[in-house]
Amino acid sequence: MKHKIFKLQGKVQHYAWGGYEFIPELLRFENLEHVPCAEYWLGAHPSASGKLETEDGFQSWYGLIQQEPVKHLGEKVYDTFGEFPYLLKVLDVREMLSIQVHPTKEEAVKGFEREEFEGIPIDAPHRNYKDKNHKPEVMVALGDFWLLHGFKKEQALQEVLDTVPEFNFLGKVFADAGYYGLYKMVMEMPQEECDNLLMSVVEREITTPHTKNEPGYWVSKLYNGVLPTANIDKGIFSIYFFNIVQVKEGEAVFQGAGVPHAYLEGQNVELMANSDNVLRGGLTPKHVDVPELLKHIVFEGIEPNILRGEVSTTGDIAYPLPVEDFGISAIKLENGREYVSKSKSAEIFLVMQGEARCDNITCKRGESFVVLANHQYTIRGIENALLYKAFVPLNRA
Repeated sequence: MKHKIFKLQGKVQHYAWGGYEFIPELLRFENLEHVPCAEYWLGAHPSASGKLETEDGFQSWYGLIQQEPVKHLGEKVYDTFGEFPYLLKVLDVREMLSIQVHPTKEEAVKGFEREEFEGIPIDAPHRNYKDKNHKPEVMVALGDFWLLHGFKKEQALQEVLDTVPEFNFLGKVFADAGYYGLYKMVMEMPQEECDNLLMSVVEREITTPHTKNEPGYWVSKLYNGVLPTANIDKGIFSIYFFNIVQVKEGEAVFQGAGVPHAYLEGQNVELMANSDNVLRGGLTPKHVDVPELLKHIVFEGIEPNILRGEVSTTGDIAYPLPVEDFGISAIKLENGREYVSKSKSAEIFLVMQGEARCDNITCKRGESFVVLANHQYTIRGIENALLYKAFVPLNRA
């Protein structure tokens, strides 16, 4: 490999909650079989690695990194992480994702080693820890995006318990045992008791008009306006207890370890640590391990922090993040304007608008390229380009 800049071909993931049009339109292919296209992965994850367009054709980036890790990652990144430390994605959320929380790195190591000792297969549906890494993540909205993020502040949550008749009895639980006692009680509630409690809630919400900043809208959407007969999802409690957040185009939200969250609707660019450790709390048919979930949630009310980006000295819009694994910025280039930089780590660029040229590579909307570590490069804007840049912030690594 003589070059340092390559076009990157990602991998589409067809999860049931995905949309049918956004990602096919972005990547310019026809979704003739009408399958849900949920995520577009851009990175070197071993289970779905991107491919670099080399002089020898398209090759697995993961495989190339195994052969020459320092060339691709840079010496400091390789010494710090031992692998490519992040994964960049585009998401199209048509149906709600599971309520989830991610462990700290220390707890991920403990959990992984415990499940290895217990002999739980790595691909078992009830396996919680797939690796030893934490999974912080940041999302940048590509339009109006809705999510659940952290518990409501105490006064706001108390108001919910006071105004939803079926939840009135929980007010004393919250007063006596706080966030932990409240959430533990509803999540450990026997299913029959849960059905008896939530049936009237669901029935009322699916027959009442709502806006998207109200829990009832998402309860109704969960069941497509049809009253279930049994096995009501305990994730409904989280819809009422967590903050419902609307993020505008170009705004970002960071999800750190312990913060419960769920994506509800919209499209975003997401960047995360290279991990698949997810502890789920509802809104999903997948494995929910309540005792393990309760160990890792941060039980406090929070005010969601929406990042609006800061113009850096190099002209890109930076989103400061409290992690060493990854960083993200947006680069807006009018016709002919240039962005000049030197890569310290492997950097991925995703063109979301217009067209851009980097050295000998030209990319249009939906196309991506990689700049390997330790390379001086210039990006020139064509047709008012907007690019997202993913990198390792070596000042913190």
